[in-house]
Amino acid sequence: MSTPDVSVIVAVYNTMPYLSACLDSLVGQTIGRDRLEVVAVDDGSTDGSGAELDRYAERYPGTVRVLHQANSGGPAAPSNLALDHARGRYVFFVGSDDHLGPEALERLVDAADRWDSDVVLGRMVGTNKRYVHQAVYATTQERLDLFDSALPWSLSNTKLFRRDLVERHGLRFRTDMPMGSDQPFTLAACFRAKKVSVLGDYDYYYAVKRDNAQNITYASRFEERLRCAEELVGYVAGLIGPGPRRDAVLVRHFSWEVAKLLRTEFLALSPDVQEHVHDRVRKLAEAYLTEGVLSRMAPEERLRLAVARDGGLDALRELIGQQADKTLPEVTIADGRWYAHHVGFRDPAFGYPDDWYDVTDRAATLLAKLTATGLAWGRDDAGARALVITAQSRRAELAELSAEALRVSVGDLTGVTSATPGGPGTVVRTDFAVDRLLAVVAAKGERRTVRAEVSTLGGVGSAPLRTDRPVAAPRRLARRGVRLHLVTPTTNHKGQVIVAITPVTAGRFLARLRRIWPSGGK
Repeated sequence: MSTPDVSVIVAVYNTMPYLSACLDSLVGQTIGRDRLEVVAVDDGSTDGSGAELDRYAERYPGTVRVLHQANSGGPAAPSNLALDHARGRYVFFVGSDDHLGPEALERLVDAADRWDSDVVLGRMVGTNKRYVHQAVYATTQERLDLFDSALPWSLSNTKLFRRDLVERHGLRFRTDMPMGSDQPFTLAACFRAKKVSVLGDYDYYYAVKRDNAQNITYASRFEERLRCAEELVGYVAGLIGPGPRRDAVLVRHFSWEVAKLLRTEFLALSPDVQEHVHDRVRKLAEAYLTEGVLSRMAPEERLRLAVARDGGLDALRELIGQQADKTLPEVTIADGRWYAHHVGFRDPAFGYPDDWYDVTDRAATLLAKLTATGLAWGRDDAGARALVITAQSRRAELAELSAEALRVSVGDLTGVTSATPGGPGTVVRTDFAVDRLLAVVAAKGERRTVRAEVSTLGGVGSAPLRTDRPVAAPRRLARRGVRLHLVTPTTNHKGQVIVAITPVTAGRFLARLRRIWPSGGK
Protein backbone atom coordinates (compact mmCIF):
# COMPACT_ATOMS: atom_id res chain seq x y z
CA MET A 1 0.00 0.00 0.00
CA SER A 2 1.48 3.35 -1.03
CA THR A 3 2.19 6.02 1.54
CA PRO A 4 -0.30 8.90 1.34
CA ASP A 5 1.04 12.40 1.19
CA VAL A 6 -1.14 13.60 4.04
CA SER A 7 -3.17 12.07 6.83
CA VAL A 8 -6.06 14.26 7.92
CA ILE A 9 -6.90 13.65 11.57
CA VAL A 10 -10.44 14.28 12.77
CA ALA A 11 -11.43 13.90 16.42
CA VAL A 12 -15.23 13.60 16.53
CA TYR A 13 -17.74 14.05 19.32
CA ASN A 14 -21.35 15.02 18.60
CA THR A 15 -20.83 17.45 15.72
CA MET A 16 -23.71 16.60 13.41
CA PRO A 17 -24.70 18.06 10.99
CA TYR A 18 -21.41 19.99 10.72
CA LEU A 19 -19.48 16.71 10.46
CA SER A 20 -20.99 15.95 7.05
CA ALA A 21 -19.79 19.26 5.61
CA CYS A 22 -16.35 18.62 7.13
CA LEU A 23 -16.05 15.17 5.55
CA ASP A 24 -17.35 16.41 2.19
CA SER A 25 -14.63 19.07 2.18
CA LEU A 26 -11.99 16.38 2.79
CA VAL A 27 -12.97 13.74 0.23
CA GLY A 28 -13.43 16.50 -2.36
CA GLN A 29 -9.90 17.89 -2.01
CA THR A 30 -8.09 18.62 -5.28
CA ILE A 31 -5.04 16.75 -4.01
CA GLY A 32 -6.96 13.59 -4.90
CA ARG A 33 -8.08 10.70 -2.73
CA ASP A 34 -5.09 8.59 -3.83
CA ARG A 35 -2.73 11.04 -2.06
CA LEU A 36 -4.93 11.45 1.02
CA GLU A 37 -6.15 9.45 3.99
CA VAL A 38 -8.70 10.58 6.58
CA VAL A 39 -8.24 9.04 10.03
CA ALA A 40 -11.33 9.83 12.09
CA VAL A 41 -11.88 8.83 15.71
CA ASP A 42 -15.40 8.77 17.12
CA ASP A 43 -15.02 9.66 20.79
CA GLY A 44 -18.23 8.05 21.99
CA SER A 45 -20.67 10.27 20.07
CA THR A 46 -24.38 9.96 20.83
CA ASP A 47 -25.84 12.11 18.04
CA GLY A 48 -25.23 9.85 15.05
CA SER A 49 -21.73 11.17 14.31
CA GLY A 50 -20.27 7.65 14.60
CA ALA A 51 -22.75 6.25 12.07
CA GLU A 52 -22.02 9.14 9.73
CA LEU A 53 -18.31 8.34 9.90
CA ASP A 54 -19.00 4.69 9.12
CA ARG A 55 -21.11 5.73 6.13
CA TYR A 56 -18.20 7.73 4.68
CA ALA A 57 -15.75 4.90 5.41
CA GLU A 58 -17.99 2.49 3.48
CA ARG A 59 -18.37 4.95 0.61
CA TYR A 60 -14.63 5.80 0.43
CA PRO A 61 -12.90 2.60 1.66
CA GLY A 62 -9.45 3.53 0.41
CA THR A 63 -9.55 7.01 1.90
CA VAL A 64 -11.57 7.16 5.12
CA ARG A 65 -10.66 5.05 8.14
CA VAL A 66 -12.75 5.20 11.31
CA LEU A 67 -11.91 4.19 14.87
CA HIS A 68 -14.44 4.15 17.72
CA GLN A 69 -13.74 4.55 21.42
CA ALA A 70 -15.56 5.43 24.64
CA ASN A 71 -15.85 9.09 25.38
CA SER A 72 -12.61 10.50 26.79
CA GLY A 73 -13.84 13.98 27.73
CA GLY A 74 -11.83 15.98 25.21
CA PRO A 75 -10.15 16.02 21.80
CA ALA A 76 -6.67 15.01 23.03
CA ALA A 77 -7.12 11.24 23.38
CA PRO A 78 -8.87 10.70 20.01
CA SER A 79 -6.26 12.88 18.30
CA ASN A 80 -3.47 10.81 19.84
CA LEU A 81 -5.13 7.57 18.75
CA ALA A 82 -5.46 8.88 15.20
CA LEU A 83 -1.78 9.90 15.22
CA ASP A 84 -0.85 6.34 16.16
CA HIS A 85 -2.62 5.10 13.02
CA ALA A 86 -1.57 7.86 10.60
CA ARG A 87 0.62 6.82 7.65
CA GLY A 88 1.03 10.05 5.68
CA ARG A 89 4.22 12.01 5.16
CA TYR A 90 2.36 14.92 6.68
CA VAL A 91 -0.50 15.17 9.15
CA PHE A 92 -3.18 17.82 9.18
CA PHE A 93 -5.72 18.33 11.97
CA VAL A 94 -9.23 19.57 11.32
CA GLY A 95 -12.03 20.18 13.79
CA SER A 96 -15.04 18.00 13.00
CA ASP A 97 -17.32 21.05 12.89
CA ASP A 98 -14.98 22.95 10.55
CA HIS A 99 -14.16 22.49 6.86
CA LEU A 100 -11.42 23.18 4.30
CA GLY A 101 -11.20 25.10 1.06
CA PRO A 102 -11.12 22.69 -1.93
CA GLU A 103 -7.44 23.31 -2.77
CA ALA A 104 -6.20 23.51 0.82
CA LEU A 105 -4.27 20.24 1.16
CA GLU A 106 -2.76 20.35 -2.32
CA ARG A 107 -1.44 23.87 -1.76
CA LEU A 108 -0.14 23.06 1.75
CA VAL A 109 1.68 19.87 0.74
CA ASP A 110 3.17 21.53 -2.35
CA ALA A 111 4.52 24.38 -0.21
CA ALA A 112 5.97 22.03 2.40
CA ASP A 113 7.73 19.98 -0.30
CA ARG A 114 8.94 23.04 -2.19
CA TRP A 115 10.34 24.79 0.88
CA ASP A 116 11.26 21.68 2.92
CA SER A 117 9.10 23.02 5.75
CA ASP A 118 8.21 21.06 8.87
CA VAL A 119 5.11 23.13 9.66
CA VAL A 120 2.91 25.08 7.24
CA LEU A 121 0.05 27.37 8.20
CA GLY A 122 -2.73 28.18 5.75
CA ARG A 123 -4.97 31.18 6.20
CA MET A 124 -7.75 30.39 8.63
CA VAL A 125 -11.01 32.37 8.62
CA GLY A 126 -13.97 32.35 10.97
CA THR A 127 -17.59 31.74 10.01
CA ASN A 128 -20.80 32.47 11.91
CA LYS A 129 -18.91 35.17 13.86
CA ARG A 130 -16.14 32.81 15.01
CA TYR A 131 -13.11 34.94 15.92
CA VAL A 132 -9.79 33.98 14.33
CA HIS A 133 -6.67 36.06 14.93
CA GLN A 134 -5.55 37.17 11.47
CA ALA A 135 -2.15 38.85 11.90
CA VAL A 136 -0.03 35.78 11.10
CA TYR A 137 -1.83 35.30 7.76
CA ALA A 138 -1.16 38.82 6.46
CA THR A 139 1.42 37.64 3.89
CA THR A 140 2.88 34.42 2.53
CA GLN A 141 6.30 33.74 4.09
CA GLU A 142 8.65 30.85 3.48
CA ARG A 143 10.22 31.24 6.91
CA LEU A 144 8.26 32.35 9.95
CA ASP A 145 10.08 33.12 13.20
CA LEU A 146 8.26 31.88 16.28
CA PHE A 147 9.79 34.64 18.39
CA ASP A 148 9.46 37.56 15.99
CA SER A 149 6.01 37.15 14.45
CA ALA A 150 2.34 36.74 15.32
CA LEU A 151 2.73 32.94 15.35
CA PRO A 152 2.30 32.66 19.16
CA TRP A 153 -1.21 34.10 18.67
CA SER A 154 -2.15 31.22 16.34
CA LEU A 155 -1.26 28.06 18.22
CA SER A 156 -4.22 25.86 17.30
CA ASN A 157 -3.23 22.53 15.75
CA THR A 158 -5.03 23.30 12.47
CA LYS A 159 -1.80 23.22 10.48
CA LEU A 160 0.22 20.86 8.29
CA PHE A 161 2.95 19.05 10.26
CA ARG A 162 5.70 16.79 8.90
CA ARG A 163 4.93 13.45 10.55
CA ASP A 164 8.61 12.63 10.95
CA LEU A 165 8.97 15.73 13.15
CA VAL A 166 6.00 14.64 15.28
CA GLU A 167 7.26 11.10 15.78
CA ARG A 168 10.92 11.99 16.21
CA HIS A 169 10.07 14.21 19.17
CA GLY A 170 7.22 12.07 20.47
CA LEU A 171 4.72 14.90 20.20
CA ARG A 172 1.26 14.10 21.49
CA PHE A 173 -1.68 16.02 22.95
CA ARG A 174 -2.09 16.65 26.66
CA THR A 175 -4.89 14.35 27.84
CA ASP A 176 -4.95 16.10 31.23
CA MET A 177 -6.14 19.37 29.66
CA PRO A 178 -9.87 19.46 28.80
CA MET A 179 -9.26 22.59 26.76
CA GLY A 180 -6.17 24.07 25.10
CA SER A 181 -4.54 20.63 24.74
CA ASP A 182 -3.45 21.39 21.18
CA GLN A 183 -1.37 24.44 22.11
CA PRO A 184 1.56 22.62 23.78
CA PHE A 185 1.65 20.23 20.81
CA THR A 186 1.70 23.08 18.27
CA LEU A 187 4.18 25.16 20.23
CA ALA A 188 6.59 22.26 20.61
CA ALA A 189 6.33 21.44 16.90
CA CYS A 190 7.03 25.03 15.89
CA PHE A 191 9.87 25.26 18.42
CA ARG A 192 11.51 22.05 17.12
CA ALA A 193 10.85 22.68 13.41
CA LYS A 194 13.73 23.60 11.16
CA LYS A 195 11.33 25.78 9.17
CA VAL A 196 7.80 27.09 9.71
CA SER A 197 5.99 28.64 6.74
CA VAL A 198 2.71 30.46 6.24
CA LEU A 199 0.43 30.79 3.20
CA GLY A 200 -1.82 33.83 3.14
CA ASP A 201 -2.98 33.53 -0.47
CA TYR A 202 -6.12 31.40 -0.07
CA ASP A 203 -8.84 30.58 2.45
CA TYR A 204 -7.52 27.20 3.58
CA TYR A 205 -9.50 26.59 6.74
CA TYR A 206 -13.01 27.65 7.77
CA ALA A 207 -13.45 27.67 11.56
CA VAL A 208 -17.13 27.39 12.38
CA LYS A 209 -18.88 28.68 15.47
CA ARG A 210 -21.84 26.40 15.91
CA ASP A 211 -25.30 27.90 16.11
CA ASN A 212 -25.69 26.33 19.55
CA ALA A 213 -22.28 27.76 20.59
CA GLN A 214 -21.15 24.37 21.92
CA ASN A 215 -17.59 24.46 20.62
CA ILE A 216 -15.42 23.53 23.60
CA THR A 217 -13.79 26.97 23.66
CA TYR A 218 -17.16 28.64 24.20
CA ALA A 219 -18.62 26.07 26.60
CA SER A 220 -15.66 25.75 28.96
CA ARG A 221 -16.04 26.52 32.65
CA PHE A 222 -14.12 29.18 34.59
CA GLU A 223 -12.05 26.72 36.60
CA GLU A 224 -11.00 24.91 33.42
CA ARG A 225 -9.93 28.19 31.85
CA LEU A 226 -7.87 29.04 34.92
CA ARG A 227 -6.17 25.66 34.89
CA CYS A 228 -5.58 25.90 31.15
CA ALA A 229 -3.84 29.26 31.64
CA GLU A 230 -1.60 27.82 34.36
CA GLU A 231 -0.71 24.76 32.30
CA LEU A 232 0.12 26.80 29.20
CA VAL A 233 2.30 29.31 31.01
CA GLY A 234 4.06 26.49 32.85
CA TYR A 235 4.62 24.55 29.63
CA VAL A 236 6.19 27.55 27.89
CA ALA A 237 8.45 28.13 30.89
CA GLY A 238 9.59 24.50 30.78
CA LEU A 239 10.20 24.50 27.02
CA ILE A 240 11.94 27.87 26.57
CA GLY A 241 14.55 29.35 28.87
CA PRO A 242 14.14 32.80 30.49
CA GLY A 243 14.73 35.80 28.25
CA PRO A 244 13.27 37.63 25.26
CA ARG A 245 12.30 34.45 23.39
CA ARG A 246 10.21 33.14 26.27
CA ASP A 247 8.70 36.60 26.75
CA ALA A 248 7.68 36.72 23.07
CA VAL A 249 5.55 33.61 23.56
CA LEU A 250 4.28 34.34 27.06
CA VAL A 251 2.88 37.72 26.03
CA ARG A 252 0.20 35.82 24.11
CA HIS A 253 -0.77 33.63 27.07
CA PHE A 254 -0.81 36.48 29.58
CA SER A 255 -2.74 38.74 27.19
CA TRP A 256 -5.22 36.08 26.15
CA GLU A 257 -5.73 33.17 28.55
CA VAL A 258 -4.68 34.92 31.80
CA ALA A 259 -6.01 38.45 31.30
CA LYS A 260 -9.39 37.10 30.14
CA LEU A 261 -9.87 35.63 33.60
CA LEU A 262 -9.91 39.15 35.01
CA ARG A 263 -12.59 40.73 32.86
CA THR A 264 -15.99 42.01 34.04
CA GLU A 265 -17.29 38.46 34.64
CA PHE A 266 -14.71 38.17 37.45
CA LEU A 267 -16.79 40.65 39.47
CA ALA A 268 -19.80 38.30 39.34
CA LEU A 269 -17.87 35.50 41.10
CA SER A 270 -18.35 34.98 44.81
CA PRO A 271 -15.74 36.72 47.01
CA ASP A 272 -14.06 33.46 47.99
CA VAL A 273 -13.74 32.39 44.34
CA GLN A 274 -12.41 35.86 43.44
CA GLU A 275 -9.75 35.49 46.12
CA HIS A 276 -8.87 32.00 44.88
CA VAL A 277 -8.52 33.14 41.25
CA HIS A 278 -6.57 36.25 42.22
CA ASP A 279 -4.16 34.20 44.31
CA ARG A 280 -3.42 31.81 41.43
CA VAL A 281 -3.10 34.58 38.85
CA ARG A 282 -0.80 36.52 41.18
CA LYS A 283 1.48 33.50 41.55
CA LEU A 284 1.71 33.13 37.78
CA ALA A 285 2.47 36.82 37.39
CA GLU A 286 5.08 36.85 40.14
CA ALA A 287 6.88 33.95 38.49
CA TYR A 288 6.66 34.83 34.80
CA LEU A 289 5.23 38.33 34.17
CA THR A 290 8.55 39.97 33.38
CA GLU A 291 9.16 43.52 32.20
CA GLY A 292 9.78 42.04 28.76
CA VAL A 293 6.26 40.60 28.74
CA LEU A 294 4.67 43.76 30.15
CA SER A 295 6.36 45.99 27.59
CA ARG A 296 4.78 44.00 24.74
CA MET A 297 1.24 43.97 26.13
CA ALA A 298 -1.71 46.20 25.25
CA PRO A 299 -2.18 48.95 27.88
CA GLU A 300 -5.42 47.68 29.40
CA GLU A 301 -4.27 44.08 29.90
CA ARG A 302 -0.83 45.21 31.06
CA LEU A 303 -2.26 47.33 33.86
CA ARG A 304 -4.77 44.66 34.88
CA LEU A 305 -2.12 41.97 35.27
CA ALA A 306 0.37 44.29 36.97
CA VAL A 307 -2.25 45.26 39.55
CA ALA A 308 -3.18 41.59 40.01
CA ARG A 309 0.49 40.92 40.74
CA ASP A 310 1.27 43.94 42.90
CA GLY A 311 -2.03 44.90 44.54
CA GLY A 312 -4.72 43.42 46.72
CA LEU A 313 -8.06 42.00 45.72
CA ASP A 314 -9.88 45.30 46.39
CA ALA A 315 -7.54 47.17 44.05
CA LEU A 316 -8.05 44.54 41.35
CA ARG A 317 -11.83 44.70 41.70
CA GLU A 318 -11.75 48.49 41.45
CA LEU A 319 -9.59 48.43 38.34
CA ILE A 320 -11.76 45.86 36.55
CA GLY A 321 -14.79 48.04 37.29
CA GLN A 322 -12.99 51.14 36.02
CA GLN A 323 -11.96 49.44 32.79
CA ALA A 324 -15.51 48.18 32.24
CA ASP A 325 -16.79 51.78 32.52
CA LYS A 326 -15.89 53.19 29.11
CA THR A 327 -16.51 56.78 30.27
CA LEU A 328 -13.24 56.71 32.31
CA PRO A 329 -12.65 58.14 35.77
CA GLU A 330 -11.07 61.55 36.36
CA VAL A 331 -8.24 62.48 34.01
CA THR A 332 -5.10 64.57 34.35
CA ILE A 333 -4.08 66.63 31.31
CA ALA A 334 -0.38 67.40 31.09
CA ASP A 335 1.64 68.61 28.08
CA GLY A 336 -1.27 67.85 25.77
CA ARG A 337 -1.62 64.23 26.99
CA TRP A 338 -4.57 62.68 28.83
CA TYR A 339 -3.94 60.32 31.75
CA ALA A 340 -6.77 58.31 33.32
CA HIS A 341 -6.90 58.02 37.10
CA HIS A 342 -7.12 54.26 37.10
CA VAL A 343 -5.87 52.27 40.07
CA GLY A 344 -2.20 52.96 40.70
CA PHE A 345 -1.93 56.27 38.82
CA ARG A 346 0.94 58.22 40.39
CA ASP A 347 0.67 55.98 43.45
CA PRO A 348 4.15 55.36 44.90
CA ALA A 349 2.96 52.02 46.25
CA PHE A 350 2.75 50.79 42.65
CA GLY A 351 5.32 53.01 40.95
CA TYR A 352 3.94 52.59 37.44
CA PRO A 353 4.94 55.11 34.75
CA ASP A 354 2.42 57.70 33.55
CA ASP A 355 2.40 56.30 30.02
CA TRP A 356 0.62 53.19 31.31
CA TYR A 357 -2.37 55.48 31.90
CA ASP A 358 -2.17 57.49 28.68
CA VAL A 359 -5.60 57.64 26.98
CA THR A 360 -4.88 60.53 24.62
CA ASP A 361 -5.82 58.47 21.59
CA ARG A 362 -9.27 57.98 23.15
CA ALA A 363 -9.79 61.60 24.15
CA ALA A 364 -11.82 62.61 21.09
CA THR A 365 -14.13 59.60 21.41
CA LEU A 366 -14.58 60.19 25.14
CA LEU A 367 -15.46 63.85 24.60
CA ALA A 368 -18.00 62.86 21.94
CA LYS A 369 -20.02 60.80 24.43
CA LEU A 370 -22.86 63.11 25.39
CA THR A 371 -25.97 62.44 27.45
CA ALA A 372 -29.09 63.99 25.95
CA THR A 373 -31.11 65.88 28.55
CA GLY A 374 -33.85 67.45 26.47
CA LEU A 375 -35.66 67.54 23.15
CA ALA A 376 -37.84 70.57 22.42
CA TRP A 377 -39.20 72.81 19.70
CA GLY A 378 -37.95 76.38 19.58
CA ARG A 379 -36.38 79.00 17.35
CA ASP A 380 -32.81 79.24 16.11
CA ASP A 381 -30.78 82.47 16.03
CA ALA A 382 -32.40 83.41 12.71
CA GLY A 383 -35.87 83.01 14.18
CA ALA A 384 -36.71 79.88 12.17
CA ARG A 385 -38.56 77.01 13.77
CA ALA A 386 -36.01 74.48 15.02
CA LEU A 387 -35.59 71.25 16.88
CA VAL A 388 -33.48 72.01 19.96
CA ILE A 389 -31.41 69.21 21.48
CA THR A 390 -29.63 69.77 24.77
CA ALA A 391 -27.00 67.41 26.15
CA GLN A 392 -24.61 67.18 29.05
CA SER A 393 -20.97 66.16 29.23
CA ARG A 394 -19.18 65.69 32.51
CA ARG A 395 -16.00 66.84 30.76
CA ALA A 396 -15.34 70.54 31.36
CA GLU A 397 -12.64 70.33 28.64
CA LEU A 398 -15.36 70.12 25.98
CA ALA A 399 -16.30 73.76 26.53
CA GLU A 400 -12.72 74.80 25.81
CA LEU A 401 -12.72 73.44 22.25
CA SER A 402 -13.17 75.68 19.23
CA ALA A 403 -16.58 75.90 17.59
CA GLU A 404 -15.32 73.85 14.65
CA ALA A 405 -14.13 71.00 16.90
CA LEU A 406 -17.62 69.91 18.03
CA ARG A 407 -20.33 68.88 15.59
CA VAL A 408 -23.75 67.41 16.30
CA SER A 409 -25.52 65.93 13.29
CA VAL A 410 -28.71 64.24 12.18
CA GLY A 411 -27.61 62.16 9.23
CA ASP A 412 -25.79 64.51 6.85
CA LEU A 413 -27.16 67.65 8.47
CA THR A 414 -24.92 69.41 10.99
CA GLY A 415 -26.73 71.59 13.48
CA VAL A 416 -25.70 74.90 15.01
CA THR A 417 -23.95 73.90 18.23
CA SER A 418 -22.75 75.79 21.30
CA ALA A 419 -20.90 74.42 24.32
CA THR A 420 -20.83 76.29 27.64
CA PRO A 421 -19.57 75.38 31.10
CA GLY A 422 -22.26 74.01 33.35
CA GLY A 423 -23.68 70.96 34.86
CA PRO A 424 -20.99 70.17 36.29
CA GLY A 425 -19.07 69.78 33.07
CA THR A 426 -20.33 71.17 29.79
CA VAL A 427 -23.81 71.87 28.47
CA VAL A 428 -24.21 71.40 24.70
CA ARG A 429 -27.09 72.91 22.73
CA THR A 430 -27.75 72.18 19.06
CA ASP A 431 -30.43 73.77 16.86
CA PHE A 432 -31.68 72.01 13.72
CA ALA A 433 -33.79 74.29 11.53
CA VAL A 434 -36.85 72.28 10.46
CA ASP A 435 -36.68 73.36 6.81
CA ARG A 436 -33.07 72.11 6.65
CA LEU A 437 -34.07 68.79 8.23
CA LEU A 438 -36.70 68.26 5.57
CA ALA A 439 -34.30 69.25 2.80
CA VAL A 440 -31.91 66.36 3.49
CA VAL A 441 -34.42 63.60 4.12
CA ALA A 442 -35.29 61.00 1.49
CA ALA A 443 -38.67 61.28 -0.21
CA LYS A 444 -39.96 58.16 1.56
CA GLY A 445 -38.82 59.41 4.97
CA GLU A 446 -36.08 58.27 7.33
CA ARG A 447 -35.11 57.54 10.92
CA ARG A 448 -31.78 59.19 11.69
CA THR A 449 -29.57 58.79 14.76
CA VAL A 450 -28.22 61.97 16.32
CA ARG A 451 -24.42 61.80 16.63
CA ALA A 452 -21.73 63.98 18.14
CA GLU A 453 -18.26 64.27 16.59
CA VAL A 454 -15.19 65.80 18.24
CA SER A 455 -11.86 66.65 16.63
CA THR A 456 -9.02 67.20 19.08
CA LEU A 457 -5.44 66.15 19.87
CA GLY A 458 -4.94 64.89 16.36
CA GLY A 459 -7.86 62.47 16.53
CA VAL A 460 -11.53 62.36 15.59
CA GLY A 461 -14.13 60.58 17.70
CA SER A 462 -17.84 60.15 17.30
CA ALA A 463 -20.69 58.61 19.27
CA PRO A 464 -24.48 58.57 19.19
CA LEU A 465 -26.24 60.80 21.70
CA ARG A 466 -27.67 58.61 24.44
CA THR A 467 -30.05 59.18 27.30
CA ASP A 468 -30.19 57.82 30.83
CA ARG A 469 -33.95 58.46 30.90
CA PRO A 470 -36.61 58.68 28.18
CA VAL A 471 -36.75 62.04 26.44
CA ALA A 472 -38.98 63.13 23.59
CA ALA A 473 -40.54 66.17 21.94
CA PRO A 474 -44.10 66.32 20.56
CA ARG A 475 -44.58 65.12 17.01
CA ARG A 476 -44.82 68.11 14.67
CA LEU A 477 -46.30 68.56 11.22
CA ALA A 478 -43.98 70.47 8.90
CA ARG A 479 -44.27 71.55 5.29
CA ARG A 480 -41.66 71.63 2.56
CA GLY A 481 -43.08 72.95 -0.67
CA VAL A 482 -46.38 71.15 -1.18
CA ARG A 483 -45.40 68.11 0.89
CA LEU A 484 -46.22 67.57 4.55
CA HIS A 485 -44.04 65.58 6.93
CA LEU A 486 -44.34 64.37 10.50
CA VAL A 487 -41.18 65.04 12.51
CA THR A 488 -40.80 62.87 15.61
CA PRO A 489 -37.82 63.43 17.97
CA THR A 490 -37.53 60.51 20.42
CA THR A 491 -35.24 57.71 21.63
CA ASN A 492 -34.91 54.13 20.44
CA HIS A 493 -34.62 50.88 22.40
CA LYS A 494 -30.85 51.43 22.77
CA GLY A 495 -31.34 54.79 24.46
CA GLN A 496 -30.07 56.66 21.40
CA VAL A 497 -31.67 59.92 20.28
CA ILE A 498 -33.32 59.62 16.89
CA VAL A 499 -35.32 61.88 14.61
CA ALA A 500 -37.98 60.15 12.51
CA ILE A 501 -39.32 62.05 9.49
CA THR A 502 -42.33 60.56 7.73
CA PRO A 503 -44.03 62.01 4.64
CA VAL A 504 -47.77 62.46 5.01
CA THR A 505 -49.37 60.82 1.95
CA ALA A 506 -53.06 60.63 1.12
CA GLY A 507 -53.07 56.91 1.91
CA ARG A 508 -51.48 57.39 5.32
CA PHE A 509 -53.80 60.29 6.08
CA LEU A 510 -56.90 58.21 5.28
CA ALA A 511 -55.55 55.24 7.24
CA ARG A 512 -55.05 57.49 10.25
CA LEU A 513 -58.59 58.82 9.92
CA ARG A 514 -59.92 55.27 9.84
CA ARG A 515 -58.05 54.47 13.05
CA ILE A 516 -59.51 57.55 14.71
CA TRP A 517 -63.06 57.08 13.34
CA PRO A 518 -63.55 53.40 12.61
CA SER A 519 -66.29 52.30 10.22
CA GLY A 520 -69.66 52.30 11.94
CA GLY A 521 -68.44 54.44 14.82
CA LYS A 522 -70.17 57.56 16.09
